[in-house]
Amino acid sequence: MVYFTFFFTITLFLYAFLLFHDERRQRIQRRMAVFFNKEKQKLNTEEEVAPSFFRRVCYPIWLEVKKSFKRRVPGEKEAKLEIKLLQAGNPFGMATVEFRLLQLALLLLLPFIFGIYAVMLKASFGAVVVFGLFGLVMSLFLPHFYLKQKIKTRSHLGLKELPDILDLLTVSLEAGLGFDAALSKVVAKKDGVLSQEFHRCLEEIRLGKTRREALLGVKERLVVDEVSVLISNILQAEKLGIGMVQVLRVQSNEVRERRKQRAEEEAMKAPIKMLFPLVLFIFPSLFIVLLGPAVIQFMEAFK
Repeated sequence: MVYFTFFFTITLFLYAFLLFHDERRQRIQRRMAVFFNKEKQKLNTEEEVAPSFFRRVCYPIWLEVKKSFKRRVPGEKEAKLEIKLLQAGNPFGMATVEFRLLQLALLLLLPFIFGIYAVMLKASFGAVVVFGLFGLVMSLFLPHFYLKQKIKTRSHLGLKELPDILDLLTVSLEAGLGFDAALSKVVAKKDGVLSQEFHRCLEEIRLGKTRREALLGVKERLVVDEVSVLISNILQAEKLGIGMVQVLRVQSNEVRERRKQRAEEEAMKAPIKMLFPLVLFIFPSLFIVLLGPAVIQFMEAFK
């Protein structure tokens, strides 16, 4: 038994030693393979791999179409549309040219699709024309409606985030940080619409804009009355030399009071909103359940 245990121990020791040696050799081989594969991929991307058909043919044509279309769009309309896209958060990363091209594509496609649908239904010529006009109206209405909804949603999110942002900004200023450093702290700690806007504001300041111009840009891109009042107060306090902490503390109290008033207003609207489903759905069901047997009995009695 002693010899067997000794032999088993030596065998396990030799197996562990060989396994460790083999694992170390495999690790070295994997690292060398990764290095050589990187070099090979670099050579392939630089010398052997050719660009795709889209990159060679379609993408330059698309750029030329965008350039030619951009020249025809008036500058004033383009500026207004750019502000709307910024307020909506640049959905799908669209610029003004892409949005105009999307409008043009919808203007061509939707009337055609609705007309084809009317033909498939075997409708008359007048019905086909009506369907085509309906598609035309939808193509004119849908892009702007989508932008309005995105602006509304983004503004609502910014309004919800404002009290917490104000509290964190006030605490950072009370701790001794400057305004730009406090904004950087807010951007690092919080996520959301307001944080993104303040992050863009800080980047614009670093690129050479004045603080006033950068904050006014936030005011233009976010359609919220409370944010507009906050930025106006900050600029006024900076101009007059008033303490920023005191201004932000007062503003934070006002924002929380307004949020409380909005919550009370929504609570007062709730009974009126509940009245419509009650009248349309719940009351008829109750009448059927309660009065149905009585109506059946009356009908049987009169028979």
